[in-house]
Amino acid sequence: MKHLSLLGLLGLVAASPAQAQAPAAKPESPYRASATKVNDLVHTKLDVRFDYAKRYLYGKEWVTLKPHAYPTDSLRLDAKGMDIKAVALVSGGQQTPLKYSYADGLNLRINLGRSFKPGEEYTIYLDYTSKPDELKVKGSAAITDAKGLYFINPDSAVAGKPVQIWTQGETEGSSAWFPTIDRPNQKTTEEISMTVPAKYVTLSNGKLVSSTPAGPGLRTDTWKMDLPHSPYLFMMAVGDFKIYKDTWRGKEVNYYLEPKYAPFAKQIFGNTPDMLEFYSNRLGVEYPWNKYAQIVCRDYVSGAMENTTATLHGEQVQMTDRELLDRQYSSESVIAHELFHQWFGDYVTAESWSNITVNETMADFSEGLYAEHKYGKDAADAHYYTYLRRYLMSPRDAAKNLVRFHYDNQEDVFDLVSYQKGGAVMDMLRTYLGDDVFFAGLQKYLKDNALGNGEAHQMRLAFEAVSGQDLNWFWNQWYYSPGHPVVTIDYAWDAAKKVQSVTVKQTQTGQTFQLPFTIDYYVGGKVMHQPVMMTEATQTFTMPLAAKPELVNVDANKKLLWNKTDNKSAAEFAYQYSHAPMYVDRREAVAAAAKDQTTNAASRAVLLAALNDKFYAIRGAAAQALKLDDKTVAKAAAPALRKLAASEKNTVVLAQVLNSLAQLKDKKDEKLFNQNLNSQSYSVQAAALKGLAAVQPAQALTRAKALEKDSNGALAQAVTQAYAQGGGVAEWAYLRDKFDAGRPQTQFGMMESIGTMAGRLNDATAITEGITRLKTMGVKYKMYGADKPVIEQLKAIADKQAKGPNAALAKEQTDKAIAEIEAAK
Repeated sequence: MKHLSLLGLLGLVAASPAQAQAPAAKPESPYRASATKVNDLVHTKLDVRFDYAKRYLYGKEWVTLKPHAYPTDSLRLDAKGMDIKAVALVSGGQQTPLKYSYADGLNLRINLGRSFKPGEEYTIYLDYTSKPDELKVKGSAAITDAKGLYFINPDSAVAGKPVQIWTQGETEGSSAWFPTIDRPNQKTTEEISMTVPAKYVTLSNGKLVSSTPAGPGLRTDTWKMDLPHSPYLFMMAVGDFKIYKDTWRGKEVNYYLEPKYAPFAKQIFGNTPDMLEFYSNRLGVEYPWNKYAQIVCRDYVSGAMENTTATLHGEQVQMTDRELLDRQYSSESVIAHELFHQWFGDYVTAESWSNITVNETMADFSEGLYAEHKYGKDAADAHYYTYLRRYLMSPRDAAKNLVRFHYDNQEDVFDLVSYQKGGAVMDMLRTYLGDDVFFAGLQKYLKDNALGNGEAHQMRLAFEAVSGQDLNWFWNQWYYSPGHPVVTIDYAWDAAKKVQSVTVKQTQTGQTFQLPFTIDYYVGGKVMHQPVMMTEATQTFTMPLAAKPELVNVDANKKLLWNKTDNKSAAEFAYQYSHAPMYVDRREAVAAAAKDQTTNAASRAVLLAALNDKFYAIRGAAAQALKLDDKTVAKAAAPALRKLAASEKNTVVLAQVLNSLAQLKDKKDEKLFNQNLNSQSYSVQAAALKGLAAVQPAQALTRAKALEKDSNGALAQAVTQAYAQGGGVAEWAYLRDKFDAGRPQTQFGMMESIGTMAGRLNDATAITEGITRLKTMGVKYKMYGADKPVIEQLKAIADKQAKGPNAALAKEQTDKAIAEIEAAK
């Protein structure tokens, strides 16, 4: 599962890095044991058809099971909100009706009629109706709904929106559309027959073994999985999809997209065969399934889902050729993430949600692994750095264990700890063990637990077996305890003894971390490496040197998961930028230089040098960091920015440069902005329009009108900003409609424009429509911290309308909206 975090994507809440850690689990959170196995799933056969009008699934099921350890005469199946029509024991082609109870509408309890011995297989037949839209279930921050089966626009009521059906099993949603033992420590082979309108395409796990007519306008497709996997990984999708067929080592690799996006399938998913080859070789375990498909669906409830052999992506991965010009690896990484799950999650599955780290941590780690292979070490380190900072900016997550036996809801474990922190932990372990031993450990874990379940301790034992080391210390502090080190680093040079000292002090509450790292000393153009192991809360490391070093670089590999205050001088950071080899070395130097650029020439020089860095993300960071409201900085940076704008090939960086130049409001950049309005990149056009608005507002409004018809993403936001500043009632409809059609991140990008225009227009309809939309956002996304910026926008509308003819209306509606947001839970 790759979930879309609005907090992470949109930066709604400004937070400071986590400085302290609290106890791992709240007292009220119960202990969550692995599910006890009374019966084991063996095979699941389904025959389903759909009622689009009622949004029902009519299902027949033959599920084969066997008692696990003890004889039993009963069976409990998860079945959420169904109508159960028949339950029978199948024997020799005969069906014997069985007694059952289903009082709570969640647990189907069946009396088997006799006792079955451990290992003795039996088959149950069920006839049922699934009614997902009538379920009273709630989603979570990670997975926003939990009804398992989704009918998208089934009555074609929304013009231009496709009719689709798709499923979402994780965590325990599969039992909303077929009775099963809906636990990750169950594994079953599978056969699904879907009867659907003949005009539609279907996709499910495994191989399509037959496709036959099923009456007027209908067809039955049968998909079969010969290898066992967990019920939450079952999937179905039905709709008008175009299939792009690819291959890898003779296996089908297919991409299912809406017809509009089919021409760009190879650009979107084309690296998939290379990923399959790379991961198979790196892990020493060939991709274990008989095919791999990826499908893009509308209104998906998370980011993407690693259903076995059939990954489902949300629509954000679907792009046109122009949108693809702005795609960075952070957008492509979801494809790598879900593919890696086919090993870590599907082939070997977390035995409980408490141990989700062996699924999600590994998939997050894999994103950087592929970036390194395909795009180089800077790309990988930049990806890891972004994820690590995201975790460090969330103090509440510092209180959670990576392996979490205490939680309120199983979906709570899909968070920055299981993903971003876990990925950083795995990257540290790789650095500590070295590549040969590390990847041998992953291979052993996969082979030892193939087609079964795993947990964090089994992963530890695999690494211990291949390394010969006791790694309990590493697992105890990173997997079974909360938090991370918070450190200060100080330096001292003893000129008389010619000894350099480095003092590292851990200041976090709770445990003292054991930290292996390397200190690099730069003296006279040469580098000396000192491997150390920190075991105390405060520890000083020394090194005799021929002369005072130009730079002491602690954690030279830049892989430690810690929050550090590194007390280097501006000159030392400048030296670090130009001499230390890692992406993070340069990125930290840019961050340090940004703080005192207005008063320190050396820091300004670092930022100007970084504008020409070899890696695009450093160039972009430098452009964003410049404080161009300072005359000294602006005078030094403006020529460099204009020079970079003329040569930059990366569209996202070019957009950042244009945004920086817009801050100067210098009319000499008018020509540059107009030139870039002709770019094919939406991001570049958007930045150019904002820049033009800063120097020629009237001209920008005219150009915005011309760009309306082909405006997506960032450009649509820029057009709405231009309208918000200078448009009238005629332009309000465009802003409103773009907002309504946008995904959540798009809506947040337009939030300020909605507030600005609703506050400026003397039109009661626009005011009401703007307030209503802001209120809806504030309520819906309050859990992400959206309430505060939304309330600020609402207050601004009331203030701006206070002296106008709609003052009373605006005040009444904003007061009511704010009250509803504050009352929302």
